[in-house]
Amino acid sequence: MKSKTGQPTVAAPANLANNRAAWLRGAEAVCSLTPSPSKNPQRLILLGAPGVGKGTQADLLHQWCGACHLSTGDIFRGAKNLPPDERSPAMEKALGFMVRGELVPDQTVLDVVCERVGCLRCLGGFLLDGFPRTVAQAEALEQLLAKEQLPLTAVLDYDLPLEQIVARLAGRRVCASCNLISHITGHEPEICPQCGGKLYQREDDRPQAIRVRMEAYRRSTTPLTEFYGKRGLLLTIPADGTPAEILQRTMDALAKRHAHGNGGDQAV
Repeated sequence: MKSKTGQPTVAAPANLANNRAAWLRGAEAVCSLTPSPSKNPQRLILLGAPGVGKGTQADLLHQWCGACHLSTGDIFRGAKNLPPDERSPAMEKALGFMVRGELVPDQTVLDVVCERVGCLRCLGGFLLDGFPRTVAQAEALEQLLAKEQLPLTAVLDYDLPLEQIVARLAGRRVCASCNLISHITGHEPEICPQCGGKLYQREDDRPQAIRVRMEAYRRSTTPLTEFYGKRGLLLTIPADGTPAEILQRTMDALAKRHAHGNGGDQAV
């Protein structure tokens, strides 16, 4: 399959097994493989509500352009499993807030990212996911990238109507025995396909809870999309259809942006 520009949709690099150690464990760690240098590295921020398939798109974009998926959520989830002597002061501070059930403050998140600025300098580019989440974080990241002379390529905002998100997430089930996540689409038995255990629906996957979460996401993200829209960096990508179709839209939007001189807030 080719894009409208005639380029192949996926050209998988040889470094798919990169363990992103420098991102997950800190600057002193060494990644298992280094992304191949690119003449035009893609430096992208990924936005999108839970359920839009952003993680799948990050994997496909990585296969296409070689840029690593840099998720701050992955850092925080993995930090508690690191030995204390491998945690930086910023990571320890972030863990303290998380253990208390508090939001990690903007400055602490920024400190964690700054510790990994080498990942942002990577010649293969980056796919930044989970940061920034607020305008304050976006302004701090803008200053950091300007200092490092690393211009953003674009901000990809994956968009899906609320009812489609509700349908996706409401069909999600978790196995009580092995924790496998499955998706049901009809009246099939709610039995785990992996171990035969009983599937259950998490409270936050119930339709009303999903709508509450989506409204909170919309309120928190609207100022961020407005921030990047004013800077001509925002590309809104419809997230309906197959993963390949969504990837194609993303690639075409990036090609169009490049052809038009990187200007303007666009919707595909």
